[in-house]
This record gives sequence, structure tokens and C-alpha cells, in this order.
Amino acid sequence: MTDEAKLKPQDREEEISGEWKHDNQQWWNQYMASADNAIVSTSGSSAEKNHSPEYVGSLPKVADLQAELNASYELDPLSINQFNRDGYVKLKRVISPGALALLRQEMETTLRDDLGENPKLDFRSGEMMWLTNTIFRQFVLSSRIAEIAAALMCVERVRLYHDNSLAKEPGCGRTPWHYDAEHFPIATNNVCTAWIPLQAIPQNMGPLAFAVGMETYRLVESVESSRFDMSYDRTVGNVFAEHGVDVDDGPFELGEISFHHSRSFHTAGPNNMTESRMVLATTYFEDGACVVPAPTMISGDWRKFMPDVGAGEPIRSRYNPVCFPREG
Repeated sequence: MTDEAKLKPQDREEEISGEWKHDNQQWWNQYMASADNAIVSTSGSSAEKNHSPEYVGSLPKVADLQAELNASYELDPLSINQFNRDGYVKLKRVISPGALALLRQEMETTLRDDLGENPKLDFRSGEMMWLTNTIFRQFVLSSRIAEIAAALMCVERVRLYHDNSLAKEPGCGRTPWHYDAEHFPIATNNVCTAWIPLQAIPQNMGPLAFAVGMETYRLVESVESSRFDMSYDRTVGNVFAEHGVDVDDGPFELGEISFHHSRSFHTAGPNNMTESRMVLATTYFEDGACVVPAPTMISGDWRKFMPDVGAGEPIRSRYNPVCFPREG
């Protein structure tokens, strides 16, 4: 069965200009189906065991986790320059192995509870887990992570847009080329996402890969969006290849996380390992921004992330707290 055939008829017929009418997992299902998996990846094709050593120490207590995630990170000015030049930056030793092991345990349990013991999904997702889970709350509202985002964007205050729990299962294919500005219905350029792997990500596990250059998106501005077939992903990849765009698809060390601007084009390879590739992604935006005048279905279930905020209105809902500087 082709990836296009997996899409439900009502999804194929839905107009791009309309709002998304289904849940978050369905959004990811159709989204992953828009990736062209015929594109040759630098990763291997056969399943391999992840040889990264498992964390064997004691898991941190909530108070210790909170202290770690609220402590400032020493950010090199060169990293700020890279972010604003290339559209992304990868930072090492941002989060301790113990904290990551604790969150991975919580994410696996929560996704299993939400989606079932054996959901038969290549890509499992969840969101808004910080509202009901103490461990997620410490990560998602972390002033350490939000402060880095604010510094990279050169703004004073940032709010949370939303979090995503992302589990790319063994055998899952590519994530399509995209940039987040197309998906986030936020009327500011000052938006960035922290991508936090909960284990080391070797090449064969499908690390996030970035098209180098903040302005690279201009090469494909005229490419027509399509989330119901592979044409967009295929065309973007071809344009980047024709223009010799550098792609950083290197592995992630344990504790290394990335921050990418909403205009940064990125993709990810298939997971050819035997272990789930688990990631927490948290998105922050400059305080004072509004919702765009006319959100579309590409923005997914945005009303869930910004309750009681209408199109064109300032984003100040209870689900979009200021994460840096920490209030109170």
C-alpha cells in the first residue's frame, strides 16, 4: 500500500485553507505520510541495535530536577551568531543523563496510557502533557531552556506555544522537509523550538537535520503546499540539491539539544535502530505576539494550544505562560 493510499478520503478532500478537524495523532499520521521515502538517506537500511549505554544511575527527585531545569546555561555568543546566521544551533550538555532518563520513562508510560499498549503506529505523538504530569511540567516550563530560546532570538520575554512528545518507532520512515513558520499560526518571526532527544541519536536513528542558512526558505517560497501527497517534500529536496544547500544531519550526543528558528527548514531520516527515537519538542515565541488573521488546517489543532484566543488576538491564554523570565 502506498503512503498516499493510507490517507483517509476525507483527509485528502479537505481544503488546505480550512481548519484541521481531527486530533493531533491523526495530524501526524497524514503528515508523516507526505514524506518521500524513496529519497536516499545517509543512514543504513537494516535495523541495528542502539549501542549507547543505558542510564544506570538513580533517577533525580522532583526538587533536584526542578533545580537543574531552572539553572541558567552558559550560552556562548558564537552560538547566538550561528542561530541567527544558520537558523539553528546544537548545544551540548544542556540536560543531565538522569533527567533525560526520567523523562523518557514518563513519556513511554504516558504515550502507552494515551494510545494503548500496542497502537501499531510508526510515529506516536502527544501534546499538552505538562498540564497533568509533574515531570513534563518541569521540562516544558523550564526557565533554563526558555532562557536559551530568548537569548537566541534576542528578545526579553518568551511564552510557551505548546509541547510535543514525539516517538519515531523502529522502521518508521523519513520526516518530510518543512519549516515551522508554515505550521505555527503566530504573527511574529521570533518563534523557535527546542528539540530535546531523550537518548543519544546516532545517524541510523534519524537525527533532526537542518538546511543550513536562515534565508534558505526563500528558495522554496513558491513551492505549493501539499500535505496529502509527497510532492512538496520531493520538490523541496530537489531544489535544495540543485542549489547546493548544505544539510547538517549529524548525530546528537546524550544531553545535546537543538534550537531551530521557525523559518529553518528541517527533516529527519528513518529510524533504522531497534529502539524508539523519543524526543520532547517545546516551542516558544516572543511575548506580545498575536494569532495570524486566518489560520489553516496546516496549523493543526491550534485552538487546543491557545484556548479562548481568536484569530488576530494577542496570545495570552492560561496555556501560554511566560516561561522566561519566570514570573513569581
